[in-house]
Amino acid sequence: MKTYNKIMVYFWLATSIILFITITYLGFTEGFDKWAYYYAFAVMTVVMYFMRKWMMKREEKHLKFLEDQKSNQE
Repeated sequence: MKTYNKIMVYFWLATSIILFITITYLGFTEGFDKWAYYYAFAVMTVVMYFMRKWMMKREEKHLKFLEDQKSNQE
């Protein structure tokens, strides 16, 4: 599961960078009045990146807590 989570973190980061660059390029070539609204998708992918990172840290803390509880019971 850790491998999947790491892959997804980098997926969201790469997606946000690619979207930002693409939208900016298209904005310069075709006009920002048409493409400015698509920055919302780039922002959403950045939010997903940070949310995924936060959830990974939360999961690690929870697993450590469960291991501590299990070792204290024995």
